[in-house]
Amino acid sequence: MELNLNNITFIIVSFKSEKIIDDCLKSLPKNSKIIVIENSNNYNLKKSLELKYDNIEVLISENNGMGASNNLGILKSETKFVYVLNPDVKFKKDTFENLIAAAVKITDFAILTPINSDIKFPNFKILKQNKNINDSIISVDSIDGFSMLINKEKFINQKFFDENIFLYLENDDLCKRVKKSGQKIFVIKNSIIDHKGSSSSSIKNDPEFEYLRNWHWMWSKYYYNKKHYGIFIALIKIFFNLVSAIFKYVFYSLTLNNYKKNIFKMRISGILNSILGNKSKYRI
Repeated sequence: MELNLNNITFIIVSFKSEKIIDDCLKSLPKNSKIIVIENSNNYNLKKSLELKYDNIEVLISENNGMGASNNLGILKSETKFVYVLNPDVKFKKDTFENLIAAAVKITDFAILTPINSDIKFPNFKILKQNKNINDSIISVDSIDGFSMLINKEKFINQKFFDENIFLYLENDDLCKRVKKSGQKIFVIKNSIIDHKGSSSSSIKNDPEFEYLRNWHWMWSKYYYNKKHYGIFIALIKIFFNLVSAIFKYVFYSLTLNNYKKNIFKMRISGILNSILGNKSKYRI
């Protein structure tokens, strides 16, 4: 597989990520082509990054979700491959070198990634036995969205991420469609990345952000299962979540815990809006 720094563009979506994105950018190979999609209207960040780094373009964009933002960067890129990264991911010194070396042994792939350094939180799933290339290159069924090297030529219709999904499961949906089309997804075990997890935004501890997360987790769970398995399976998958959320909403209302009450109110709202076919509309 012909893979090198010249035919890869790194795509990074930023939302209030000014405290973390520098560590990510500094860890990338020198002279990397980079597109940052900045979703929090931070023009100072755009100016700072474009002055500090070569070969970088920062696009100020309306926040339409991770999938839509990734798509914007992918379609803007002019290279054969794109590497979608979260801003809280860091490369090690030999991450890219080992990735390129492994790619030579791969004749065909749609998506591949290095492996997460924290073995307690693997960035891939294997649902059925797949044929591996060797012990270091394993075939998997899905990978997490914080690190995805995508072969654009495998997406002839340019349908990358589902833009109906604002947050959560957009990477699972992409991988599901890739596998359904007979394409391959690989993890490179001797190429390692660090992912801090839940650190890509400075508002992660804001209650409003927790409400957003809970609303969209429930919305996306029903939407994803309905899309791939049908209404009946989706309703079964979401039923316990709905009953649990209603019970906990009543409990925390009675105990006057407004924060917890609102968490489960958001879960109920996300489920019902998804079942009713409403868009993933909730925003901070």
